[in-house]
Amino acid sequence: MGTGAAVPTGAAHPVPRPVSRRRPLEIAFWVIDAVVGTVAASLTVHMDHVREGLAYAAWEPWVWEGSSRLMVLLLVPAVVWFTARWPLHFDTWRRHLPLYLLASLAWSLLHVGGMVVLREAAYAMQGLEYDFGDVLRQFGYEYLKDIRSFAGIVLVLHLYRFVLRRLQGEAALLAPPDDGSAPVEPVDRPERFLVRKLGREFLVAARDIEHVQAAGNYANLHVHGREYPLRTTLSELEQRLDPARFTRVHRSWIVNLDAIESIEPLESGDARLLMRGGTQVPCSRRYRDRLRNG
Repeated sequence: MGTGAAVPTGAAHPVPRPVSRRRPLEIAFWVIDAVVGTVAASLTVHMDHVREGLAYAAWEPWVWEGSSRLMVLLLVPAVVWFTARWPLHFDTWRRHLPLYLLASLAWSLLHVGGMVVLREAAYAMQGLEYDFGDVLRQFGYEYLKDIRSFAGIVLVLHLYRFVLRRLQGEAALLAPPDDGSAPVEPVDRPERFLVRKLGREFLVAARDIEHVQAAGNYANLHVHGREYPLRTTLSELEQRLDPARFTRVHRSWIVNLDAIESIEPLESGDARLLMRGGTQVPCSRRYRDRLRNG
């Protein structure tokens, strides 16, 4: 935006599904993908072997494909974390691309290594020995397949997050005017944030933010049960929020002092904060003094 303040062109709407409800659906998606992929690939291998007249035991395709899909499923959380920590944007993809190439290699090593261990265990249960073949040659073959699978998962995760941000709304800082005139409100200490959602825009007052949670290169603003990702780090946002109202209580959390309902000390020296609306936020020992002083 090129003005000191924006005029709302739409009203805020509730997030389609809170994070706590989305998580089981996200897990179910990957589990279903693994199950369907295992069944489809195993049946395909079975038909190929029958057509070519190759000798094999009926259980072998299920072990081959099931071990591979299970390792992919176990590695998905690592890819979720990695892509959230180093997302691909128009201004970062060149810098992050080498990291993704290294990550694909590490992902393939873990995938192939785990897959071979599972197959060896399954064959040992049948009194047989699994032969992976020449390690370097076979790994090269597997890596060519794995890099495509890795890229597919990365693409799915980025598309999912893109759609989610459009549905729930994405926050942005108000920019100073294009004509060089003084902004209506301080830019370095924003009183409001602009939220774009489904082609409409509206403003969120900084005082209405109940807490902020770090999410990779984003900081999620929680406002009245809604969640708006702001593309910034938590440390950068902390410098711009009013210290009289907001304080850091954890390496991943900032809270609005006025939104704290109660503080529950823990035996570890940490604390648990109950926020307005029922959200529980962790408070680390190193930040408890800040909370007391606030």
